[in-house]
Amino acid sequence: MLQPQAQQQAQQQAPAQQPAQDPRHHPQAQQPPVPQQAHPQQAWAGAGGYVSPIPVRPTHLGHALASEWTKIRSLRSTIWTLGVMVALTVGIGLLATLAAGSTRVMDPLLGVGFVGVLLGSLCVITLGVLSISSEYGTGMIRTTLTACPSRARVLTAKAVVFFALALVLTTIATTVVALLDTALLRGPAPTTDQWLRATLGAGLYVALLGLLALAVGALLRHSAGAISTMMGVVLLPMLLALFLQGESVKDLQRTLIEYSVPSALAQLYDIPFLTTGPSGWTPLLILAGVTAVVLGGAYAAVAQRDV
Repeated sequence: MLQPQAQQQAQQQAPAQQPAQDPRHHPQAQQPPVPQQAHPQQAWAGAGGYVSPIPVRPTHLGHALASEWTKIRSLRSTIWTLGVMVALTVGIGLLATLAAGSTRVMDPLLGVGFVGVLLGSLCVITLGVLSISSEYGTGMIRTTLTACPSRARVLTAKAVVFFALALVLTTIATTVVALLDTALLRGPAPTTDQWLRATLGAGLYVALLGLLALAVGALLRHSAGAISTMMGVVLLPMLLALFLQGESVKDLQRTLIEYSVPSALAQLYDIPFLTTGPSGWTPLLILAGVTAVVLGGAYAAVAQRDV
């Protein structure tokens, strides 16, 4: 009987022992675990596949146009060729105007600017070839087609940017020459049609020549070969006609002169080499048709062959 009472007293006198702390009752342990965010490269949309964390926008022709505009305005060849074109067109036009003087009567009044435009067109042809063939020469075309796999879109962007740039600069240059001719020369005032053909018409003709050169460059993929081909297209018919003498080849000689590039450009200035052949706006329409056919061939070739 004494033992139970002694145990009772010992328990009352002993200090109260604190209960062992359970880690589950710790204040920090009561917070729910924070889920770790997955790495962006490990983000998956269910079973659909990888979802890029970078916003993706569908590409369109505007992106290709912006890319080609950045390329063509940042190249030194663009500045040099177009700068020389403007210098030749305006400079030779001004020299011809000063040489004619204000005492002579010029009819047509705007025909003096023909020589400068003809020489300036050679620069535009060179730039048209280089705008696409240079990428094949350096291998940059692989990067271009990797960034924009649609080859038709790439060629369209190159054609639109180049044509617009050549048209604007050539038209400005021809307009300056026409204003100088009107101010410094004597002669009958040009009609509205003559003004349009000597400014906008000449600009369109030179720009179409450059676009034709671009198409030839896309077909040949070689700068020297494409430039040589275009120079032959521009100059060879007239040179052949000069050496074709005799009655038996008279018709061939006349045809070569009538449809040559210098004669067609002269028709826009109302100073034809021959009284026969296309006149007015017809040479421009003929060149537009030829350019469309060659450009169509360039689209087919670019779409079917390897880089």
